[in-house]
Amino acid sequence: MRILLVNHYAGSPAHGMEFRPYYLAREWVREGHEVTIVAASYSHVRAVQPEVAGEPREEIIDGIRYRWLPTPHYAGNGVGRLRNILSFLRQLRADAWRLTREIRPDAVIASSTYPMDIWVARKLARLAKAKLVYEVHDLWPLSLIELSGMSPRHPFAMLCGKAEGDAYRHADVVVSMLPCVHEHMTHRGLDLRKLHIVPNGFAPEEWQGESAPLGATLAAHLDAERAAGRVVVGYAGSMGLPNALDVVLNAAARVKDAPLSFVLVGSGHEGTRLAERAAAEGLTNVRFFAPIPKAQIPTLLSHFDIAYIGWQRTPIYRFGIAPNKLIDYLMAGRAVLHSVEAGNDPVAEAGAGLTVAPEHPEAVANGLLALAALTAAQRAEMGQRGRAFAMAHHAYPVLAARFIQALT
Repeated sequence: MRILLVNHYAGSPAHGMEFRPYYLAREWVREGHEVTIVAASYSHVRAVQPEVAGEPREEIIDGIRYRWLPTPHYAGNGVGRLRNILSFLRQLRADAWRLTREIRPDAVIASSTYPMDIWVARKLARLAKAKLVYEVHDLWPLSLIELSGMSPRHPFAMLCGKAEGDAYRHADVVVSMLPCVHEHMTHRGLDLRKLHIVPNGFAPEEWQGESAPLGATLAAHLDAERAAGRVVVGYAGSMGLPNALDVVLNAAARVKDAPLSFVLVGSGHEGTRLAERAAAEGLTNVRFFAPIPKAQIPTLLSHFDIAYIGWQRTPIYRFGIAPNKLIDYLMAGRAVLHSVEAGNDPVAEAGAGLTVAPEHPEAVANGLLALAALTAAQRAEMGQRGRAFAMAHHAYPVLAARFIQALT
């Protein structure tokens, strides 16, 4: 097949997040398909931006054709980001005739988190007489309303709502990363025969062989905690409000006399405040470290005895969750403490650890103590079940094949 994937925020190993378009496209290319990804030159989630002057630029990355459209920089979620979105969509629409004649896609995938790209993707699909595919990352505008407090009558929320409804009506195929969306999508006008669930995933080769060594300071701390007989409770990822890390500090305060060592690795707008709070409260069993390169993540996780992931208590998770870092935890073979209330729970499904209530420090503390009381062999058995679950359900070769099957 010839596939045209529109993802405003698409990245690559050289650019950073978002990785899903790259990994799916790479698998499709390996299977003989031709893939073009159209993305914006600037995205707030990328570590490195592509070098694009005033005109679109193309490059080939691992057999995938990337077309970067020049868009303005922005900060935050205000007018600047909206200007960036509109610039991307306007350029893509203006380029539609030439792009479809050159690529002749069999399928056009709209996959930009926000749903307004469906309108341009629909034009591309009609010009090419191709299948129109809408890929759902988050439910907009519902996520904006329930997580960010945006009014349903806000113009941007209404714009997203119109685009979402159009996507469900006009797409030939809808692919969702979230597994429990059926009722919502039906209510919004989707014929469920179009719906296919393809969750987040991982690249198996990144978990083969030896991974990169940790920096000296982080490695020395982990070795010292292990040598002192402490059970290492680790978190690796973003430090923002959705990650509910205040709950971890509250739990750490409750178990400060237990042989547990909390190691939090990452960054985010909450990181400084959380570290200052831990210092002010004398939580000597908690240490914060800066984010590390992706290549070091398997090494870091191998030093954890218990991997922690938590969520806020919010109704939006009734539609399901698809966190990348949880897949990393499972692939690392770690016993997981999962603090969540959601429509799905991969940890419970896999038997890979314990699940406790969200935003409940006592439940988190008791869950950690329960896992710490197990033998290393018992925790390893949980980890093995988690790894097997991830290999069966989240490996990108599996997901890419499932996605292609949905298109045929």
